[in-house]
Amino acid sequence: MNSPGEIPGSFDRLFGELRPKLHRYCARMTGSVFDGEDVLQEALAKAFEALPNAGLIANPEGWLFRIAHNTALDFLRRRAREKTFYEEEPDMIADPANSIAERQAAAAGLHSFMRLPVAQRSSVIMMDVLGYSLREISTTLDTSIPAVKAALHRGRGRLREMADEQDDRPVPRLSESERLLLDAYVDRFNARDFDAVRDMLADEVRLELVARARLSGPKEVATYFGNYSRVRDWHFQPGFVEGRPAILVRDPNDPTAAPAYFILLGWQGGKLAAIRDFRHARYIADGAETFVL
Repeated sequence: MNSPGEIPGSFDRLFGELRPKLHRYCARMTGSVFDGEDVLQEALAKAFEALPNAGLIANPEGWLFRIAHNTALDFLRRRAREKTFYEEEPDMIADPANSIAERQAAAAGLHSFMRLPVAQRSSVIMMDVLGYSLREISTTLDTSIPAVKAALHRGRGRLREMADEQDDRPVPRLSESERLLLDAYVDRFNARDFDAVRDMLADEVRLELVARARLSGPKEVATYFGNYSRVRDWHFQPGFVEGRPAILVRDPNDPTAAPAYFILLGWQGGKLAAIRDFRHARYIADGAETFVL
């Protein structure tokens, strides 16, 4: 984390630099890359609101992580998956620097983190995924170093157990009507037939180009298609991300590579009512579970 008193450039620049790292944390705390983005945006709004009255921020990175952590906890409480953040018993001591644990945590799916209690989850993410020290973690989580060590010990042990478990979750499926709509959108986009794509829009269509812009109505959203028409670094595939129908966007020059980013679509009465495009927030792909149709 940054040294006391050091603020690298403007607040906008700082948040831009930290956004991928903050998202890695929020996504693993919530168990979803999409919920993680929602929490991240809420945390950003809270930070901007608090900034004028915050005074001298000795550790800007730690300050932002504290806001993101608390926002994630608020989200979890609202979702009623967790009741409270609790203090672990300090009698179980973990080795702070554990390369095996780091590799296991980095490889763990987001759903695995959701099976850890909040204290274990946040401690393991901050140390084994993001590389923070015990002292930095204890400050951000407002708990003791022994409690962080205990949470690390238990969380790492549970992740090791889960690594050997078989994933028996069912393969996601689309209804025939949903599949036809998604396929039609993908086929028209890949054919660069943007007039046909525009014909699919609802009158009240809304677009979120994550981390860049929000547009509404067919006329404004048409500029979005115009921007795509001018570049050739994309190829769309229908699929699922975390069980949600989605478009997987790949580099056409490297079709075997993992998706670079995703697009979510929302339909209403057979018309396209919502687009959420992560082209400018490609950190979304980190840790996401995808399935190609």
